[in-house]
Order: sequence, then structure tokens, then C-alpha cells
Amino acid sequence: MAREITIVKPKKDFGLQLKNVCAYARVSTGKETMLHSLSAQVSYYQNLIRGHNGWKFCGVYADEAMTGTKDNRGKFQEMMQECKNGNIDLILTKSISRFARNTVTLLESVRELKDLGVDVYFEEQNINTMSTNGELMLTILASYAQEESLSASENMKWRIKKLFEQGLLPSGRLIGYKYKEGAFEVISEEAEIVKRIYSMYLGGMGKVKIAKQLNKEGVLTRNRHTWSPMALHWVLTNYTYTGNLLLQRTYTENHLTKKTKQNKGEYPLYQAENTHEPIVSLSDFEAVQKEMARRAELVRSADSLPRKRYPFTGKLRCAVCGSYYGRRTTVTRKMWICHNYIVYGKDKCASKQIPEETLEKITVEVIGSLDRLSEIDFIEVDNGNKLTFIFKDGRGVERTWKDRSRSESWTAEKRIAFGENRKRRNAECRKLQ
Repeated sequence: MAREITIVKPKKDFGLQLKNVCAYARVSTGKETMLHSLSAQVSYYQNLIRGHNGWKFCGVYADEAMTGTKDNRGKFQEMMQECKNGNIDLILTKSISRFARNTVTLLESVRELKDLGVDVYFEEQNINTMSTNGELMLTILASYAQEESLSASENMKWRIKKLFEQGLLPSGRLIGYKYKEGAFEVISEEAEIVKRIYSMYLGGMGKVKIAKQLNKEGVLTRNRHTWSPMALHWVLTNYTYTGNLLLQRTYTENHLTKKTKQNKGEYPLYQAENTHEPIVSLSDFEAVQKEMARRAELVRSADSLPRKRYPFTGKLRCAVCGSYYGRRTTVTRKMWICHNYIVYGKDKCASKQIPEETLEKITVEVIGSLDRLSEIDFIEVDNGNKLTFIFKDGRGVERTWKDRSRSESWTAEKRIAFGENRKRRNAECRKLQ
């Protein structure tokens, strides 16, 4: 009897199953040479993955100027999310220290990836995390990398401490000076900006007004950014401008977190006098510190009083920049204006202000009464006179408003208020003459 063989063809052609592969690269400083190294790593992994027949290229995730001890690296977290979404099977990386120097962070990440079925291959150590002895080897080598990080950190602290004891800075970058061979040299053009800031502040201007004035004139910071109240505060409180140095005002918490903290007595301070050419006199610097303390006390006194909260406080968001709107009162009307517009001006946020009476009228049309504002999560204010009411249940309602003409806005009450205000200002001017 002849044997009969029947070939049963598969119902589905699976074909070649490609493995989704990505790479992770990192450098821990923003210096040009290190960024060149990062670029080389990215190029290397692109060619490596694309040249492998069984691999599908899923990108190279690269973090610049991030330490391996931190777990908040943007591209690293983005890569982890792609793994959670099931889009990555294998991660290639140069070494354990490039992936993470913190043993705890490393092992937590690797175990999370193993649970997701994602393998990590460390080239220098030739370790696959999915292998039987992978985690043991990782633990040993990561502990060594962490100790190496601690040793480097302690050596750096020792070097900086010795410089402090000699009245020297390890590095320096601030507007008005250039740092050269351990000392500051004045940059005359930038020094004039610093002098002007001190003069404006002692002349009665606040940091918000100074920032708006400098930004309006196109004056930039040392890093070519626009001015902010925080940047001005740093200039106005920097003792270095007096020609003296107060060293170790801050310190690094430890080699793992790398957090910078204010020195409040944990470490000694080093004061070095007459180390470089001053830009601001010591008397002007001290006068600014006293004036800042006086203004801060006024703010604290005002904060101790009951602060009036308006119905729309915290409800209006700017669609242009994402900031919140605040209430401002002028001679003729009450307005709601974007905070960034108030602080930095139109160049920072070219948003539209909205009259309070218009805002109240439209809100009543949408929800029936201002007493029901609790039903609204927020109101987005966009250019084009558009308001979008977002309810807490997820619903959205759009409304637009029409700007009133100048003649319509100029009511009898506003004319009277304007007239009285002008009389008061004229009387004040006559007193000063």
C-alpha cells in the first residue's frame, strides 16, 4: 500500500518578524567636545540598527547635559513610555554609566523593562539583561560605577575648597565680567547695563518695570535672553559686583541627587576682598539690599491683610502663552489681562485683554449666573475675541465678544472719573513746582 502525504499550507504567512530596536545615549556636560561625542554615538547607533537584517530602527534617544544619577531625563522617560506602549523590544546602550550611575535607579529601570519584555544590551560590559546572570553582573558593575561617581565628586569638592581658601573661583559667568585665569575682567558695555539696573532700582523702579523697560529697548542678558524679575534679582543681590567675593554660598547636596542648595551654615563661607575691579560701589550695593528688605516688608504687611478674591481669579487662562489672567483697574474700567503681558509686555505675549463687564455678561449668558462659576474648570481667552468655557464634566462652549467703540466706552461716569483724576494729578504737579 503506497503512503500518501498531503501538504497542509499555513492559513497565515507570518513572514520575518522584525525586532523593534532603539538606542539610548547620554553625555553629562554641555561642552562642545562632549556634544560631539553624543552626535557620534547617535550616528553610530543609527547605522548599527539599520544595518541589521532582523532589526527595525525605532530611534535614538539622547539626553544632553544630564547626569546619569538623575531619573528625570526627558528622552530617557520618553523611551520608557514607548517601552510601556509595546513599541520597543531591545535597547542598545554604550555602558552602564551612560544608562545610569545610581545603582538603585539602574536596577529599578532594568527590572521594569524586564517585566515589559524589553531587553537592554550594554556594549562595553557585554551584558544582556534578559540573560540568567545579567542582573547579578549589573549590580556589581553599577555599584562600582556609583563609587567611581562618588570618588570623582569628592575630588572635585576638594579642588573647589582649595580654590575657595585662596579666594579664587573655579569658574564664573555673569553679565558685566568675563572670567579669565581665575579672575574677573570688566566688559565695559555689559557693566553699563549692571550700573543702570542698580540706578533704576534705587530710583524707585521695581524689578517688573525694569525688566519691561530693558526688554522694550532690546537689552538682553548675558545668555542672550530677555530679562525677568528673577534675573534682575540675581544681579541686584550679587556681591561680586562690589569687587569682592563671598564664596561657597551654595553647595551640592550629594553625588546622587546633584541638587544645589543654599548654604545656611552647613559649610564655611569664604570672603575675599578687592579681588577684581568693582562695577557697583559697596555703598550702592548695601543701599539696594536695604531697599529690597524695605519693599519685602511692605509686601509681607500687605499679605497679612485679607486679600480680596474675585470670582474669575484662577479661572482665566491665556491661549497664547498658557499663563493666567489677572485683574487690573484703570481710571476708566476694570480689565482682565494675561500675567506675562503685564510683566514682560507684548513681545512676550501678544494676548488680548478683556473688560470685566464683557466677561461677566458672556459668562452669565453661558451658565446663567456668576454664582455657578464653580461648574467651570477654566475659561480660555484667545485672540480673535474668543472665550472657551471648559466645564468640569468635560464640555466646552465657545463664545466671542465685540470690542466696544471708543465713543461707546466713554460713558458719562468715566468722563467724570477721568476729569477728577486729571485735576488731582495737576494739583500734585503744582505742589512739586
